[in-house]
Amino acid sequence: MKTIRVLHIITGLAVGGAEMMLYKLLSNMDLDKFKSVVISLKSAGKIGTRISNLGIKVESLKMNGQLPSLASMSKLSRITWQFKPDLVQGWMYHGNLAAQFASMLSMHKVPTLWNIRRTPYHLKKEKILRAGLIRLSGYLSKLPDITLYNSKVSAQLHNKIGYDTNKSLVIPNGFDTEVFMPSDFAKSDVRSELGLSHNTILIGLVARYDPMKDHKNFLLAASHLLRSHPGVHFLLVGRNVNQKNQDLVEWISKLRIGKNIHLLGERTDIPRLTASLNLACLSSYGEGFPNAIGEAMSCGVPCVVTSVGDMPYIVGNTGKIVPPKEPIKLANELANLLSLPNQMLRDLGAKARKRIEQNFSLDHITESYSDLYEKMTIGKGKRP
Repeated sequence: MKTIRVLHIITGLAVGGAEMMLYKLLSNMDLDKFKSVVISLKSAGKIGTRISNLGIKVESLKMNGQLPSLASMSKLSRITWQFKPDLVQGWMYHGNLAAQFASMLSMHKVPTLWNIRRTPYHLKKEKILRAGLIRLSGYLSKLPDITLYNSKVSAQLHNKIGYDTNKSLVIPNGFDTEVFMPSDFAKSDVRSELGLSHNTILIGLVARYDPMKDHKNFLLAASHLLRSHPGVHFLLVGRNVNQKNQDLVEWISKLRIGKNIHLLGERTDIPRLTASLNLACLSSYGEGFPNAIGEAMSCGVPCVVTSVGDMPYIVGNTGKIVPPKEPIKLANELANLLSLPNQMLRDLGAKARKRIEQNFSLDHITESYSDLYEKMTIGKGKRP
């Protein structure tokens, strides 16, 4: 059996959705069948350490700005020549362009895959440099053999911008159902950590602080829900979701809901925190294929989400869907689920977990990537 050498090039390896998907994919792939090297354009970051612990080589180009330096391009060239990849996989816009450059360095035709993880609903609202990068990538989108997207909506929006529709392929995120699973211990342990009684209702929002995630919408919904359910507590987890975030602190203070809000910041025990929830929520006005909802469903936690991105597709009939920027409707659907008898709520959570197992398990998604890599290297760039 021939080993397929895959060079992964990603913008950075801090904690994030794309970075975690790369880690999960590598941790679940057959390492005898696929030999991988990972290059981070920025620092190796926390996820880089976790990938290294899998026995996979991680290199960092340590780029600080938007444009590559001569030294970083020289190092990229050297790694590519030494590794001699059979396939180059880019992750995120900068990583995709670097992957395209790396493939051009090879002495023979090397298939190149781009992997886009963003959903640009409003290109004019993007930062100028990022918007320019997105448009530039669109002009160059005929170069890769395939452009992967993690959501149907992302593919549709990029195609409207001008990305090559003939190169589009959607592979959704995958979830490790052995890591994200129901846990009575987590429910008890997290409540003890927070100083709450064991029967306290916990509603969670796991998302980095970003305007598109619309934390204000969630807090407004929380304020409204507390009028009818004063004992409910709300768990907010993610990068910059802490007491140092002046926006969050100010909103919470104005709404007078501080005693019911827990800002935990960035955490490494997401499976434990997620499994502790009674309900999970995403209040975004823009999404692609969010990990947090799939992870909650895998833990048997019913979800209430906004009708953006692929969230309605992920949740299906196992939770509730509301329009974005409608906090009262969001609060009402949370209240509707809380009004269900305990057994009905547990049954709904079990249904959510089953949906993940049948459609979005990490094993299933890993198989999709593995099959694609094999077909691309056998066919030397021909679309499967």
